[in-house]
Amino acid sequence: MSKQRVLVTGASGFVGRVLIQTLLDNDYNVIAAVRSETVTYPDEVELLRYSDISDNDWGVKLSSVDIIIHAAARVHVMDEYSTDPLTAFREVNVTGTLNLAKQAALSDVKRFIFISSVKVNGEMTLKGKPFEPTDDFIPSDPYGLSKYEAEQGLLKLAKQTEMEVVIIRPPLVYGLGVKANFAAMINLIKKGLPMPFGAINNQRSLVSLDNLVNFIIHCIDHPKAANEIFLISDGEDVSTTELIKKVAKAFDKKAWLLHIPVSWMTFIAKLVGKTDVTERLFGSLQVDSSKARDLLGWKPVVTMDEQLKKIAENYLSNEKTL
Repeated sequence: MSKQRVLVTGASGFVGRVLIQTLLDNDYNVIAAVRSETVTYPDEVELLRYSDISDNDWGVKLSSVDIIIHAAARVHVMDEYSTDPLTAFREVNVTGTLNLAKQAALSDVKRFIFISSVKVNGEMTLKGKPFEPTDDFIPSDPYGLSKYEAEQGLLKLAKQTEMEVVIIRPPLVYGLGVKANFAAMINLIKKGLPMPFGAINNQRSLVSLDNLVNFIIHCIDHPKAANEIFLISDGEDVSTTELIKKVAKAFDKKAWLLHIPVSWMTFIAKLVGKTDVTERLFGSLQVDSSKARDLLGWKPVVTMDEQLKKIAENYLSNEKTL
């Protein structure tokens, strides 16, 4: 039996690079869709160059592809530069996604796996009431709305064609190469600087990069994954305070946490226009990932502590080579 050919978009990204290597390790033929060659890929990876995902003519390039894993996106950022962010998000995340998916269906691609976002469900949850895949909600956030509209277009396409669709909504993803707020937290802990986050009693779901990649590959062939939506996580929700302590432990550091009341920090954040930051730090965002376990029989391959230790070891190894 010939090996399946898997096309990965977003190949140079945080998830894409690990996904490609793991696919190779699992004996898939891998094609990386790239706009430029700023990243060096393993010799076994075939490169498929494209210009603009929103109007690209994929043509016969998809004729030999069995599975598409679509991880490319215009991602959510804290400091938005576009004067019309919704249009900018829609161009890539909706038009680009559906342009690729429609051509994939015409080329007899078997399955289209779409890496969406928990933002389709919303920004925050009430403690003890996690998001579920069946939640009836239309996001107002431009990024979340663009992902929602892409999902709706894909589900409609799945009904009209023979191509199967799998939608995966991850929460915060952390792993080797993590950036943004997670990387900033690591740097503060490594420096031993005090942080005023010792009294936060929220609950947040996260998914490690290793678990997310494993789940994506699990969805390639599983017959019950067809035309389903999944929320995915490590299955061990933590507060911001607990997360900081876990990261500190992974780096063999002591977390210097000050017990500042959340109400004080929220008030100060509002004064300086940083309310969105407080939502991420103090709010809860939990997902119910039981569908992945119950329907597909999937289990996380690493614990949160194991993934954090892997990050720490990589950081320390890189520091020694500098």
